[in-house]
Amino acid sequence: MPQTKILLLAGDYVEDYEIMVPFQALQMVGHVVHAVCPGKKAGEFVRTAVHDFEGDQTYSEKRGHNFMLNATFDDVKIESYGALLIPGGRAPEYLRLDKRVLEIVRHFAESGKPIAAICHAAQILAAADVLKGRRCSCYPAVAPEVKAAGGAYIELPMEKACVDGNLVTAPAWPANPAWLAAFEEVLQKQSGATGRAA
Repeated sequence: MPQTKILLLAGDYVEDYEIMVPFQALQMVGHVVHAVCPGKKAGEFVRTAVHDFEGDQTYSEKRGHNFMLNATFDDVKIESYGALLIPGGRAPEYLRLDKRVLEIVRHFAESGKPIAAICHAAQILAAADVLKGRRCSCYPAVAPEVKAAGGAYIELPMEKACVDGNLVTAPAWPANPAWLAAFEEVLQKQSGATGRAA
């Protein structure tokens, strides 16, 4: 199975399941995943938040794990990565203010490389202005930002995913199985199209 080098954009209070599960699962199937955060180095941590659906009008939030970064943001050479993954949680609301984060997202979008984004990660896609004419799912509260950025918000059950070419999105962590399976399929198509590992 072809292996892809994947860049994962993290930040403090990233959603726990949306970083832990893909980070481990994608490595399990043979990919290389580098998790980075602006202003932090390999070996440092981001704090995670646990978002749950407990019958309230919105999700609840609790403190999660410390997640160790395995690469340094300032050392990232984006051309060496074949795909991008952006988890949700509270991190996207401040990561979207970082110019380098937006440049990274635009690189992957403009080069047609696979992008997986879940939940509030659509805030970063919208800020990077890469959603015009694209179908995108996200946490429902972020739908206005997707629409304002020119994207078509796709309303899905929480456990489903949306695929639009190289872009794989989902509403929240209950979609992890569908989201990651769809992302893996896009990764395999990409590596098959290039005839080599991305």
